[in-house]
Amino acid sequence: MNIGVIFAGGVGARMHSADKPKQFLEIFHKPIIIHTLEHFEKCKDIDAVVIASLESWIPHLEGLLYQYRIEKVKKVVPGGETGQLSIYNGLCAAKEIAGDDDAIVLIHDGVRPMISADLLSENIACVKKNGNCITAGIVKETIVVVDEENVIQQVPSRANSRVAKAPQSFFLKDILSTHEKALEQGLKDSIDSCTLMQQFGHKLTMIDGPYENVKITTPDDFFTMAAILGARENKQIYIPEE
Repeated sequence: MNIGVIFAGGVGARMHSADKPKQFLEIFHKPIIIHTLEHFEKCKDIDAVVIASLESWIPHLEGLLYQYRIEKVKKVVPGGETGQLSIYNGLCAAKEIAGDDDAIVLIHDGVRPMISADLLSENIACVKKNGNCITAGIVKETIVVVDEENVIQQVPSRANSRVAKAPQSFFLKDILSTHEKALEQGLKDSIDSCTLMQQFGHKLTMIDGPYENVKITTPDDFFTMAAILGARENKQIYIPEE
């Protein structure tokens, strides 16, 4: 069984939206989280989806799921105090769905909609082959590593540099046990799943995803997504997805 675990528990403080969390802002007359979920809905390899949502917005989200006919979502659970805890809540819900099945989970941001059904399938294939899969972004500019005084300590090869994005995909038993170990040690605010997995000794594998796979965090990201979708609408730059 392959399960999407979508975390959408943030309030989007950096977006400065007036009346709603960023995942519910609309682009092209559709909420961002629906743009994201439609890829999971269309992917033939995805069997189920769970969402960890802001608790007070769960009724609104459930209304959107009905409105846009998102039928693969089997559970909506409250998010946690941090992103890590929201993911953990989603993983526990995925475990309830999977039962004893050796399931694969694809952990993804609700506000990272510029993916595709093919990318989800590639993640699943990579997990089956390597045990995990971190979606990466190719680096187009030089990366530097600095110290506390902004003195450059290292200039990694651009060819070997990547930006960790999402989905980040694992066998459910591996990522869930890692989360449980982290909580036992009092860790509750790991920046993302690949950071947590590496911290606990897992060897990780990356695949390159689309460069435009941005997480919508700030107004600039919002307008970038709108521009990309507009270009796709007009068939000027991108080939439309089938």
